[in-house]
Amino acid sequence: MECVVQGIIETQHVEALEILLQGLCGVHKEHLRVHELYLKSGPNLGHVTSEVRLLCNLEHPEPWTVKHVGGALRGAGAEQISVLVRNMVESKASKNVLRLFYALGYKLDHELLRVGSAFHFKRGAWITVTVSSINKMLKLHAIDDTMPVTLGIQVVEVTAPATSENYSEVAAAVSSFCEYLAPLLHLSKPGVSTGVVPTAAAAAASLMSDGGGTTL
Repeated sequence: MECVVQGIIETQHVEALEILLQGLCGVHKEHLRVHELYLKSGPNLGHVTSEVRLLCNLEHPEPWTVKHVGGALRGAGAEQISVLVRNMVESKASKNVLRLFYALGYKLDHELLRVGSAFHFKRGAWITVTVSSINKMLKLHAIDDTMPVTLGIQVVEVTAPATSENYSEVAAAVSSFCEYLAPLLHLSKPGVSTGVVPTAAAAAASLMSDGGGTTL
């Protein structure tokens, strides 16, 4: 399982956000350039459609990551927490895994290129923050021929691995961390549009002027 929240930030404020993240978590950013392929199952694999994501980190092309994102946790407990808790299975595979899924009956639905930065750190839970622009391919698998989908803004995603026993504690850790980012962006459950934050420009100017301050 994993806990996840998402938000958007204007590209002009991304540098300030990265300064804030470096100050909060005490680690430097990693460059992010990931080719994502979204596959959907065909009719021979059952009546319920399943989706698999194949991720190739272009900074380190081998191995690929196979990610199956399942349904979200439902019920009163899930409604009371501010993050989405969803089933997620992740594994590693060689680049030939695409041929395997084609042979199984999966079809390519669409593909994206994410370009930006990522932060990995422990703060009550192992948390990953990615800040990236989303680009679509103009031709099949043409990672050098793309068009921005999120022109002028970048997508911010905060995730943390969890289990059925500790997801409430992990969710609390993610929510607590996200409060520090509130001056620059709103983070909420995926699918809930929050828009940009009115205070972002002033908060970004303050962060840029003092260089991010000290590690918290």
